[in-house]
Amino acid sequence: MEEHLCPFGLKSKALLERKGFTVDDNWLTTREETERFQSEHDVDTTPQAFIGGERIGGYEDLRKHFGEELKGEGETSFQPVIAIFAVSALMALAVSRYTFGSLLTLRAFEWFIAFAMTLLAVQKLQDVESFSTMFLNYDLLAQRWVRYGYLYPFGEALAGILMIAGVLIWIASPVAIFIGAVGAVSVFKAVYVDKRELKCACVGGSSNVRLGFVSLTENVMMLFMGVWMAVKALA
Repeated sequence: MEEHLCPFGLKSKALLERKGFTVDDNWLTTREETERFQSEHDVDTTPQAFIGGERIGGYEDLRKHFGEELKGEGETSFQPVIAIFAVSALMALAVSRYTFGSLLTLRAFEWFIAFAMTLLAVQKLQDVESFSTMFLNYDLLAQRWVRYGYLYPFGEALAGILMIAGVLIWIASPVAIFIGAVGAVSVFKAVYVDKRELKCACVGGSSNVRLGFVSLTENVMMLFMGVWMAVKALA
């Protein structure tokens, strides 16, 4: 239609072409055409793909037809955290190469953790309200003092940015140590003591990341980095 181009129609066409099909692409350009098509084929949505005269269905139906992996509703995944850690590592290596002419430096390791902290904080800061709600499910301090759930992402971002710059470590280290320690204890209790199955708020309140080892790793990394930077500054 003039004000709407169906993204799933484009995805369906591209998927069929990748599978070697020649596609007869029939566009529905008015609401009347769309409603008539849906009524004729007894479907609620478009696009609808037909192969050899047999209706397969929409984009997700096509993917299922070709045996591609489908993510179930509410299914958890570590993909967002893995993506953040991977990008943080690459950024750290890139900055180390530019600054020191070498990829593998001690500063690159420090930057990796600091970049990861900052990017994780950005995910939380996109919707602090949703983050704080999910965070309350397991964080021991937030359950006693609700405002902590709103302050946490700002503290994580502040500590990460100061560690990237290598300045005001007397502020960055205590913040990282505090939130890392509280977070590690909270996650450990929820997952390994109480055996609860929860979603982690580490990449924001709308994520489907399972609370567990990866969540614990984030907090341990912050705790370690806080101690490391403090010792380094005092040395």
